Amino acid sequence: MNKQTTVVTERGQISIPSAIRKELGLKTGQPLIWEKISDRECLVRIPQKKKAVGAMAMLGFAARFRGENGRRTAEVMAELRAGEE
Repeated sequence: MNKQTTVVTERGQISIPSAIRKELGLKTGQPLIWEKISDRECLVRIPQKKKAVGAMAMLGFAARFRGENGRRTAEVMAELRAGEE
């Protein structure tokens, strides 16, 4: 595989080159595990896929982000976007 360069954004994000994404079969939302192995190197691993969970389990998972009183989607989105300005 040829070497490819990417740039870290202001928010600490990077883009994985499309040739690498295609070769590794990475999809949107794919988790990656980062491990620092020296001062100038990181190892990125693709975890094994886990069994899908049911919709009811996801409702319980999402509830923990709402807080005690619940939060409106607009409030959460405004908080997330605050760093983009």
